[in-house]
Amino acid sequence: MGIVKIADELHEDVRRASGAMCRSINAQAEFWMKMGMLAEANPTLSFNQLVTMQLKEADVRVAEVEAA
Repeated sequence: MGIVKIADELHEDVRRASGAMCRSINAQAEFWMKMGMLAEANPTLSFNQLVTMQLKEADVRVAEVEAA
């Protein structure tokens, strides 16, 4: 575990987002870092596809919704 120095404005954004998403500040920052890393590694996938991929890897049943 370590300390990551970020800009005050970004820390405030993380704090606000953590409240909206019912996560701790650290969990919100970790989520954004993980999703950013996944997005860089999988540039053709959308955010929703990345989240679905992570849920399936965690053995969470994900309902498939058909497009209209």
